[in-house]
Amino acid sequence: MNVLWLQSGGCGGCTMSMLCAETPDLLGMLADADIHFLWHPSLSEESGSEAVSVLDRCVSGELPLDVLCVEGSLLRGPNGTGRFHMLAGTGTPMIEWVSKLAARARHTMAVGTCAAFGGVTSGGLNPTDACGLQYEGATPGGLLGADFRSGSGLPVINVAGCPTHPDWVIESLMALSMGEMGAEALDEVGRPRFYADHLVHHGCSRNEFYEFKASAEKPSDMGCMMEHMGCKGTQAHADCNLRPWNGNGSCTSGGYPCISCTEPGFEEPGHPFAETPKVSGIPIGLPTDMPKAWFVALAALSKSATPKRVRVNATSDHTVIAPANRKTGLK
Repeated sequence: MNVLWLQSGGCGGCTMSMLCAETPDLLGMLADADIHFLWHPSLSEESGSEAVSVLDRCVSGELPLDVLCVEGSLLRGPNGTGRFHMLAGTGTPMIEWVSKLAARARHTMAVGTCAAFGGVTSGGLNPTDACGLQYEGATPGGLLGADFRSGSGLPVINVAGCPTHPDWVIESLMALSMGEMGAEALDEVGRPRFYADHLVHHGCSRNEFYEFKASAEKPSDMGCMMEHMGCKGTQAHADCNLRPWNGNGSCTSGGYPCISCTEPGFEEPGHPFAETPKVSGIPIGLPTDMPKAWFVALAALSKSATPKRVRVNATSDHTVIAPANRKTGLK
């Protein structure tokens, strides 16, 4: 399976993330899965006219293109010309290259939230008119348009995340290589369901504190970060805490709240990332499938039943009270 990878308006962090995949030989593993990089700006030896020749041959159809991967948002400015980002040595805006190549590709994949939804690059006043391949925030459209379908009939596959998890990219490519990713494998905004059908909350190491609404009050506290620290793990679709990054870490386990970087529009939450907006003391961002009244009732009951150990540890940077030893009665 031939893969062409382009980098547009972004930081390159998704490539750096992929290189941290838990394998001693990433390219060897991909080759074993019949995945071949035609060109990647950071991994390939070809540059200049050699690289441009690869792109030209893909556009002409001489070189079959199975997957077009785009990392970074698409810069349409100024005034729709795309000239804020010209592909070096070609005199052609990147958005034109992407449009031509997407029309040839059997599959088109957005690598990271910038390419999927616009991401950080599209935040603020967005002077570059940045957007995603097929979305502008949560609104279908983007560079290719809401009705775009690649040669396989699929919309853009949005492997969202900032940066995206290396496993999400690799498993998506492998699924495509094996012909096992159809429309049913994508959620309503085009994310692969193998990771998007989970919440960051699943597997969070702070879940005992969440259960009792024992909340962290400042950075470094061990408690749940939803009530005060802006954590959106109960709303963000991703399996970060079920498959830790580099086999060990995640944002929440590292002491930083989930800012829902896999979701459209995460870059502009309307409040500081590490603060929870509230109305009458109740967080606005409640768990995705919990009515407000349920949350208020359960939170009150949970807090009234919080063990001293959990309550004290929640506002400490280390375990102050260890779990008690109690005989189970089992032999």
